[in-house]
Amino acid sequence: MAEDEELLLTVLNSAPVIDGLPTDALSEPDAADWTRALGGSGTQEERDLLRRVRDALHLLIRGTSSDVSTLAAALDRARLRPAVSDAGVSWQLEAAPDEEIAVRVVLAWSRVTTELPRRLRACANQECHMFLIDHSRPGTARWCSMAVCGNRMKARTHARKRRFEE
Repeated sequence: MAEDEELLLTVLNSAPVIDGLPTDALSEPDAADWTRALGGSGTQEERDLLRRVRDALHLLIRGTSSDVSTLAAALDRARLRPAVSDAGVSWQLEAAPDEEIAVRVVLAWSRVTTELPRRLRACANQECHMFLIDHSRPGTARWCSMAVCGNRMKARTHARKRRFEE
């Protein structure tokens, strides 16, 4: 998985439901350390922007909103500067330190949705709140984790069928 995809999933999955309780890595006491581990500065402004971007992406990916104004605002001051070498042209991101992670997340989302259409999706377990990027050949992955959500959902389906048969 590319580094930008990993960052995108890390941020998207930073608000999981654990044992039935919603959590949020961007609101936890160690949220500054969490954003610093992603390469950020750990400031409150950075976490607030990252939370707004994450929440906007959740709505977009789930199809409950088509509002991209938060994403546009996150990119407003960012620039990609070309750098030429004997290997070709590469693009260097220029963004304010408190905005860089959010900008990288938005750029990663754009790349994934362009290069892998309909492969970025929410886990099929409605109680989960996690996301996945489906790299399977048929594009039929449904769960963030087969070991966790996939098995739970299959067990529930099996139990429903058994009750129906009785």
